Amino acid sequence: MKVKRIVANVETQDITKAKHFYEKILGLDQLMNMDFIATYGSHEKMETQISFLSEGGSGTPVPDLSIEVDDLDEALARIKKAGISVEYGPVGEPWGVRRFFVRDPFGKLINILIHL
Repeated sequence: MKVKRIVANVETQDITKAKHFYEKILGLDQLMNMDFIATYGSHEKMETQISFLSEGGSGTPVPDLSIEVDDLDEALARIKKAGISVEYGPVGEPWGVRRFFVRDPFGKLINILIHL
């Protein structure tokens, strides 16, 4: 058996809130939209990973999701333009990533990062 995909599921009563943050700001594609579920993703090949953390690194809380981008400065500019508060960073971490934390519309802590 081979795991083909891992999907993060976020419970909400208003799935429309995802569109602005995940599609408009982060640039994901809406892959599916039904009455009870909206799925965002990319048609690019991505690695499948699941992480288990006792802390978020550098004394930070454990983020709910980590999203790797190809241009962290552009992601940060979009976040700031949208008026979303940055809760941590941006900072270069000793394990070779630059990152910042924000909250999505559902209150989930999102770690947005780039590998250095």
